[in-house]
Amino acid sequence: MQGVTTNPTLVLQAGLPVTLSTYTGLLRAVADAGLAELMLQLPRPDAAEALQWLEPLQRTAADVGVTLTIKLPCHPDWLACIEAVKSQGQAFLLTGLSNPVQLLWAKACGARYVAPYIGRLVADGRDVWPLMQACVALQDGGPDLLAASIKSPEVLTRLIACGAAAVTLPPASLIAWAGDALTDAAIAQFERDVDASLKL
Repeated sequence: MQGVTTNPTLVLQAGLPVTLSTYTGLLRAVADAGLAELMLQLPRPDAAEALQWLEPLQRTAADVGVTLTIKLPCHPDWLACIEAVKSQGQAFLLTGLSNPVQLLWAKACGARYVAPYIGRLVADGRDVWPLMQACVALQDGGPDLLAASIKSPEVLTRLIACGAAAVTLPPASLIAWAGDALTDAAIAQFERDVDASLKL
């Protein structure tokens, strides 16, 4: 695990207000945990507010040694905010990407990452894999694919196989998928066979 990503929904679920103070506190918490990067989503498509938040966020990130990536929704309503973030030389991620036109737009905007919500796309009945393959195809010189909303280890396997640059997983999934019944069965067999070998 290299870093942490969050958004207003996750911040609310954690019982925190979506404020600049919360975000600077998250940067410090990430540093204290020994992680390298934090991706923070700005709350509104307000370019002036984005600039007001960005300076203290960048300063705090530099002070604590954490790489900061700003997240913004992949939507034209956020273009002024995207341009404001770009004007400060700040790496950014466009989130909620759902189709190939958005992918091409994200590339044209200079996004560092794109983040499709795979689980939501699947729930909508879409075949996500052509879009994932297109994202991977643009990674050389374009935005990196940071796949989100992964609901199964099988989906994670396919993302690794197709060349996704990064994925996001909640801690519960990391814990649940770290082990496997087949691995446990193999270990149990080894233990039985060690015991059997000592009786030879």
